Amino acid sequence: MTLLTPQQFIGFLGAAIAITLSPGPDNLMVLSLGASRGRIRGMAFGLGCAFGCLNHTLLAAIGVSALIAASPVAFTALKVLGGLYLIWLGWHALRSQGATRVTGGEQRSETALQLFGKGLVANAINPKVVMFFLAFLPQFVISARGGAPWQIAQLGIIFTLQGAVLFGSLGFFAGQIGQWLNRHEHAGQWLDRVAGTIFVALGLKLIVSR
Repeated sequence: MTLLTPQQFIGFLGAAIAITLSPGPDNLMVLSLGASRGRIRGMAFGLGCAFGCLNHTLLAAIGVSALIAASPVAFTALKVLGGLYLIWLGWHALRSQGATRVTGGEQRSETALQLFGKGLVANAINPKVVMFFLAFLPQFVISARGGAPWQIAQLGIIFTLQGAVLFGSLGFFAGQIGQWLNRHEHAGQWLDRVAGTIFVALGLKLIVSR
């Protein structure tokens, strides 16, 4: 099995953390649930969202493996198209006004296990997340080292684990984090700018390096 290099691991982990922390439906839902229904339920939903990424990791690994087997040119095309998609995502993130507020949300009687399943299914079947994984993960694959599907699998597992830690922490500290975000109305905008810059830089790096 081809293991990731330290440079791959560190570079990918840094990008993944910044992207996970960027305000979006998943982490804002975790904060809202944690603030309104307690830490356990907020953490359960967050962990479900994180582990739903394993489905996308499998799809990305299988898809990339098939492309490489069919044609290295097709794999290169996927990376270029993925780079353009990341630039598009980054542009929208940079233009975002970052209006981030954490509300109490609706009060329901769902258990922690039900919320875990809800987060798992919602993330696993989200086509936007599938597209993101197909665009994001291959950017960190070094095809010359071989074993691209294994590299994809490792990257996806790293993304899942860091997502579980961050989403779990968001759920646990939901009350304090939600209050801080509500007091600092521009915080979401700066987080979006960080993620947007990473998206654009990754996309440009790929295209220029060719």
